[in-house]
Amino acid sequence: MDIAHLLKKLSQTQGLSGHETDIRAIVLAEFGRFATETRVDKMGNAVALQRGTDRISPQTAPRAAPPRRSIMLATHMDEIGLMVAGVRHGFIHVVAIGGVDARILLGQEVIVHGRRDLPGLVASTPPHLLKASERSQIIPLNKLWIDVGLPARQVEQLVQVGDLISMRRTVLELKNGLLAGKAFDNRASITAVAVCLEQLQHRQHAWDVLAVATVQEEETLLGAATSAFALQPDVAIVIDVTFGTQVNANGVETFALGKGPTVNIGPNMHPKMTQGLLAAAKRIELDARLEPLPGHSGTDGWAIQTAHSGIPTGIVAIPLRSMHTPVETVAITDIERTGRLLAEFIGGLDEEFYRSLIDL
Repeated sequence: MDIAHLLKKLSQTQGLSGHETDIRAIVLAEFGRFATETRVDKMGNAVALQRGTDRISPQTAPRAAPPRRSIMLATHMDEIGLMVAGVRHGFIHVVAIGGVDARILLGQEVIVHGRRDLPGLVASTPPHLLKASERSQIIPLNKLWIDVGLPARQVEQLVQVGDLISMRRTVLELKNGLLAGKAFDNRASITAVAVCLEQLQHRQHAWDVLAVATVQEEETLLGAATSAFALQPDVAIVIDVTFGTQVNANGVETFALGKGPTVNIGPNMHPKMTQGLLAAAKRIELDARLEPLPGHSGTDGWAIQTAHSGIPTGIVAIPLRSMHTPVETVAITDIERTGRLLAEFIGGLDEEFYRSLIDL
């Protein structure tokens, strides 16, 4: 698999939280290459099923054979962005979708998805015209606007309240196998799941795999909650991103790029899932780093863990620099290693492991 090519395609496809139609079509096509079937549920989640590989042919299997156990791989496909809040004098005012950082918006290129797509720029009052007390302050979102360069009347005809605005960003290939672009949170993890599904095609795995690209993680976690409730998997792994080491962010809560994923440990993760992921990493000589999360993980795992009567959940994370900016940076090797870790874990699942989940 050409990881860089796939990540570029996913990154440069629009899919704001609650409006994932475009990105979902790409995900279904990519997951569908390695799946038995794909579908879209009522919430808009993309679901791909890769059936477990039987060692016994269906003709000789007992008629009363129990259903295959299943594992859910959950990774959200939505991204942060903006929405039109109003149009005044031809300039577009905005509100945020998800955790948008107003500090990085000024001067950014965007696409306003009105009656037709319009290229635009995020602008604000020139510093010369600001009060002295305002010049050193961060410009709040309500004092930013988008200029698409059209006459006011034409803007009003093409743009209305509620239209979406996405970042306009081409993925940049940096040195040392790094890529930078928008929406790597969480398109990097979608790519890792595709790597996993491809690898599982070439090995035995007893359990069914439910690869789910969830909606609305950046706002509500509703896609994870509804899909986990409907699918009722025996266990689940959430794949997301974590903070990469960079300038002024180099403490114990950050992780260097290029050294593989982290395995989370804490109350949002079932201890046996964490142990199983670490054991799988050891089998393939992968140095998976433990990441402590003593409370809310901030991921789909929070919703999945409590679906129905509870789903044993693990969380794997890919280090990412400059999170929630248009220049998120990730290492291709970390994506590949994450996919390989997931495949190894799934390949080792059996009934004994499932029974161990209640033996704490």
